Amino acid sequence: MTKIIESVLVIGLGKVGSLVATLLDQEGYRVTGMDASPPPETPYPVFKSEIAEQALLDHLAGHDAVVSCLPHHLNLLVARAAHASGRHYFDLTEDVAIARAIQALAPTAKGVMATQCGLAPGFISIVGADLVSRFDEVRSIELRVGALPQHPRGLLGYAFNWSPEGVVNEYLNPCDVIVDGKKAQVPPMEGLETIVIHGHQLEAFTTSGGLGTMCDTYEGRVDALNYKTIRYPGHCKLMRFFFEELLMKNDRKRAGEILVNAKPPVNDDVVYVHAAVEGRKDGILRREEFVRGYYPHQIAGRMWRAISWTTAGAVCAVVELVARGDLPPQGLIRQEDISLPSFLETPTGSLYQKRGSA
Repeated sequence: MTKIIESVLVIGLGKVGSLVATLLDQEGYRVTGMDASPPPETPYPVFKSEIAEQALLDHLAGHDAVVSCLPHHLNLLVARAAHASGRHYFDLTEDVAIARAIQALAPTAKGVMATQCGLAPGFISIVGADLVSRFDEVRSIELRVGALPQHPRGLLGYAFNWSPEGVVNEYLNPCDVIVDGKKAQVPPMEGLETIVIHGHQLEAFTTSGGLGTMCDTYEGRVDALNYKTIRYPGHCKLMRFFFEELLMKNDRKRAGEILVNAKPPVNDDVVYVHAAVEGRKDGILRREEFVRGYYPHQIAGRMWRAISWTTAGAVCAVVELVARGDLPPQGLIRQEDISLPSFLETPTGSLYQKRGSA
């Protein structure tokens, strides 16, 4: 079957980007990587290049699509180049302002503009929408995700397996929610709650960016919608102290450097996903839940962290759905418009069925 996407440029070959390129290469796409400091050996060709407008346009010319795995502040430059050259665009950003700027390009795009295609936002939105579809009337959507070390040490109980820039933004930026049926914003690191998954007592609190476009989609359709990050107990209190009392909120770059130095990445991680929807079906009030724990997985002869493959696998699944015509070939792709069964049937989406601990 001929696909509308056969060649993909993957920009940013870090912990997630290199796996995105590997997965797409395994699925038969013609993959090219692009990075200022590329890894030494790859099964696909790589351009060593800085992120600049002309370089992007030159490299995009030979590809049907681009997946940006760059820090969020660089994504808009890539999206504009994809828009100008008529290529399909995908990214993983959790930054709300950047995502909205990219989404504004969608009405005049010749290809798709699919932003926020990772884990959260991304997969969690697909799961939440699937739960919503089981109800006649919905009163609340609660989405929770956490990427944690399996064997935490110290009071913080954390390891920075994700971009420090992204994590700091999530902890400090306002959080989109729906309250009483209307869009609103609440402060980050609020709404602290206890959550238990597979016998582990955890905590969850508000952070920015996890909902993607869901507040726009569900305003007026649900009473309440919110997203919270899952952490080990006591984490939120310490992070409030770090950012508020020590005033590290005023120096985000330095804050990220301090945190990564104190809590460097670990290989044995776990990703928890907890989605719950309450509403009525046939007049009966009920609650539907999706709860999973995802662990490291071996791909292409290498063990990958859970946060890496759950993020990379999600965007690769969306690329596949567009490529084979299961999603529109043009304009904005909202994650909540993606069918969960279709997602799980893709080669990388199937990992979420095989590797999940229910």
